[in-house]
Amino acid sequence: MKQPRAWQRMLSGRRLDLLDPTPVDIEIEDIAHGLAFVARWNGQTHGDFAYSVAEHSLLVEKIYTRQTGADPKWQLAALLHDAPEYVIGDMISPVKAAVGPGYGELDVRLTAAVHIRFGLPAVLPKLVKQAIKSADKISAWLEAVQIAGFTEAEANKLFGRPDAGLLRGLDIKLRPPAIVREDFIARHLQLIALLAP
Repeated sequence: MKQPRAWQRMLSGRRLDLLDPTPVDIEIEDIAHGLAFVARWNGQTHGDFAYSVAEHSLLVEKIYTRQTGADPKWQLAALLHDAPEYVIGDMISPVKAAVGPGYGELDVRLTAAVHIRFGLPAVLPKLVKQAIKSADKISAWLEAVQIAGFTEAEANKLFGRPDAGLLRGLDIKLRPPAIVREDFIARHLQLIALLAP
């Protein structure tokens, strides 16, 4: 019986094997393009454009930096925290739970390949991962309240109420995917330049 195809052709021409991803098959342009066209909240957000994973990633990196200070290495990790979703999409938590451990294993493999490609450790230090998760939860609270139709009480229950100081000036504005894609690539290049010896 023929084995089902487990690779995807990227716009860069790369062929990414989802079962055995290698860093050489990962390009930031592919990640940025994919994430800019993947909608968070299953597209259930107010506005004329979907709120993309790329836009979310830019927000998480900004919040992470506000919380922890500027260390380009870990800011890059925050920017790339959802990078695997450029090929596997953004599944809301209830769907991830229904799919089971296979989704998590795929995410771990892709994350490791992305990290190695851009000079990060395959597995992040525990404290860095926790800080990124904290920024991710704050982002989710903001998104829930500002564009996904949740009341503050609902968002507080699900994500915890963030510190008001961290939220100052963080207004979500939905933008066309092409603009978000370019901003994601630009931020990536800024952080890579700061990491250069």
